[in-house]
Amino acid sequence: MIVNDEPGIPEMIQAALNQRETVYLSPLAAFSQKGIRRSPEAFPGYRQAFSMDADRVLHSLAYTRYIDKTQVFYLVRNDHITHRVLHVQLVSKIARTIGRFLGLNEDLTEAVALGHDIGHSPFGHEGEQFLSELCRIAGIGHFCHNVQSVQFLDKVERKGKGWNLCLQTLDGILCHDGEVSERILQPEQQKDFAVLDNEIREKKENPLKKLIPMSMEGCAVRFSDTLAYIGRDIEDAIRLGLIRREELPRESVRVLGNSNGQIVYNLVTDIIRNSFQEPFIAFGAEVFHALSALKKFNYERIYLNPKIKKHTETVRRLFQILFSQYLEDIEKKNRDSVIFTGFLADMSANYTETHSDAEIVRDFMAGMTDNYFLRQIPEEMRPDYYVF
Repeated sequence: MIVNDEPGIPEMIQAALNQRETVYLSPLAAFSQKGIRRSPEAFPGYRQAFSMDADRVLHSLAYTRYIDKTQVFYLVRNDHITHRVLHVQLVSKIARTIGRFLGLNEDLTEAVALGHDIGHSPFGHEGEQFLSELCRIAGIGHFCHNVQSVQFLDKVERKGKGWNLCLQTLDGILCHDGEVSERILQPEQQKDFAVLDNEIREKKENPLKKLIPMSMEGCAVRFSDTLAYIGRDIEDAIRLGLIRREELPRESVRVLGNSNGQIVYNLVTDIIRNSFQEPFIAFGAEVFHALSALKKFNYERIYLNPKIKKHTETVRRLFQILFSQYLEDIEKKNRDSVIFTGFLADMSANYTETHSDAEIVRDFMAGMTDNYFLRQIPEEMRPDYYVF
């Protein structure tokens, strides 16, 4: 019997792709052959590590639920208002554009961008706040959507087996929060899974803890998150009649423009100009100042606008009701409850044995879409849609 140990065509293609990265990517980029997984996998064939991660995120059930997750405005009947599925696609496109001109790994950039918000609860950042309050009371730490994104992809998906994504991908997802709190972001490269797990624990204890990505790609996604929403939220708010374009900060408009297209183009151009061949991702001082002023405007005039806050206490109460109900259902082993039939059915023993009842409820509720959440509530208790 003759055994052929020669690599086949797919393996030769992967080797050629890895070699091409060493030629065309910046020395500062994350190379695909350096991808590290918790459980090593043998991948004969042409697929590279970070490309496979992007595919796994894209095919996850949590990614499917992006379609009905609030970005900023919930309970709004307007098909042109941004939902989270569009936001993550915009982040991916912007980050890949930046990465292409800086010589970064676009596959890793895409994987991080597509997965970065998978842990968001229903009803956006307000839902995150309400769920965090309940998690603290239950003694399982704060709820942070970036931590939950890693939780879904690493420990919940595939009935508790997770996707076994690369460290670089999970790290970029975990460390994407922070937005424009810094003008210059330089990666902290020396990380392993022990560091990742420790950062997750610390973040749940202190949501204000700053985390720095280990890769240039992760830094690019973190900046791109802000670029993707800052102008888009303005366009949505104008469409809903919450603000007028002429109200935008004059200095921000002078530097960045007054439309989403102008804002994104000028911010991307500035990042490329200030980060090219540098070991960091950075804004220029003038652009950073203009962006910070625009973000302040968005918070004051859009995100804290009382016109979109009338259902806040109602939604908070609904979170409390569901959280308490699901905890009781688990404690009483109510197998007819949706938390058993819709979440725990066929879940691996490893998941159920390593998660407390409150953590299971957290995972179930965080994964809900807005409409699924509302369907769990008696119709007479559901809030009305906003009328603008």
